[in-house]
Amino acid sequence: MLTKRIIPCLDIKNGRTVKGVNFVNLKDAGDPVELAKQYALKGADELVFLDISATLEGRKTMIDMVLKVAEHVNIPFTVGGGITSINDVDLLLKSGADKVSINSSAVKRPELINELANKFGSQCVVVAIDAKQINDDWIVHLAGGSVPTNLNLFDWAKEVEARGAGEILFTSMDNDGTKAGFANQALAKLSDTLNIPIIASGGAGTVQHFVETFKEGKADAALAASVFHFGEITIEELKVALKDNNIEVRF
Repeated sequence: MLTKRIIPCLDIKNGRTVKGVNFVNLKDAGDPVELAKQYALKGADELVFLDISATLEGRKTMIDMVLKVAEHVNIPFTVGGGITSINDVDLLLKSGADKVSINSSAVKRPELINELANKFGSQCVVVAIDAKQINDDWIVHLAGGSVPTNLNLFDWAKEVEARGAGEILFTSMDNDGTKAGFANQALAKLSDTLNIPIIASGGAGTVQHFVETFKEGKADAALAASVFHFGEITIEELKVALKDNNIEVRF
């Protein structure tokens, strides 16, 4: 059985880690390099580093931050924000990233997924999908959740897989920052529909929420931010609890 992964997420704005609720009301959560170092030491399986305002501000991900974070971690490290080309990805991988996450740029030009998968391999390409429930339909949103599209979550996820993405990072905008649990129904449907790993994001508040997303949501990995940043849950206690619930994790 494949082990389930625990992934702290560092949302970066103006060089600081931030966290909000439903993608707004951001508050400072600390220095990203320091946090990354601590997570790597304390048993995180991977890290995700998202430059959340890069797309909105029309600029590229901060390479100097990527270099600094990469210096201090020895676990797989995914970087996203403002990535629009093969050159962007080449630079990030050379700066220490192991994978890249694309979101808005993939929707605007889906061929980018094929290009990156062909050039760097599917294992390197994570497509992040931010979606919100509107009239019982899951609608994909762009630019940090600020721009709705006409895409349905499940249709887009299928296309993303067909184009060569190695993994999908699904964030429920409705659940994000609420600490009320992950969107397990949607996650389970994604898992049943696709053959690539699904990372659950949005809604972690308790250890039980992680248990539920692995069991009910069939997620392959769970990503969280504030519960880790503010010390509400430690990765060690989380992994012990998951193991007690017969969920395979790496210590």
